[in-house]
Amino acid sequence: QVQLVESGGGLVQPGGSLRLSCVVSGFTLDNYAIAWFRQAPGQQREGVSCISSSDGNTYYGDSVKGRFTTSRDNARNTVYLQMNNLKPEDTADYYCGTDLDIGATMCGPPNYWGQGTQVTVSS
Repeated sequence: QVQLVESGGGLVQPGGSLRLSCVVSGFTLDNYAIAWFRQAPGQQREGVSCISSSDGNTYYGDSVKGRFTTSRDNARNTVYLQMNNLKPEDTADYYCGTDLDIGATMCGPPNYWGQGTQVTVSS
């Protein structure tokens, strides 16, 4: 059974940092690209980042470039999203997802999602 479980969200002041984790099970993380998305209240889900399967290349949305970093630890079946210099507009529910396209170097629209973790940036 494919599962993705996010954690690490919380309340942080502007300029602060958080690290989100996405622990996967039911498939071999090494072989698949993983994406992070976010959704703020009343807004559409927005792509945040992607880390590819084989070469570890990473991609970011324009709004988070230079502030967010995604990485993977295949041995721990975990993908991370390090978020620095957080802004109030980063407030959203954050989700990890995958399309389970084996060997993918890019992230397609996910077919599998975690339950999300809430991030609130406020003073």
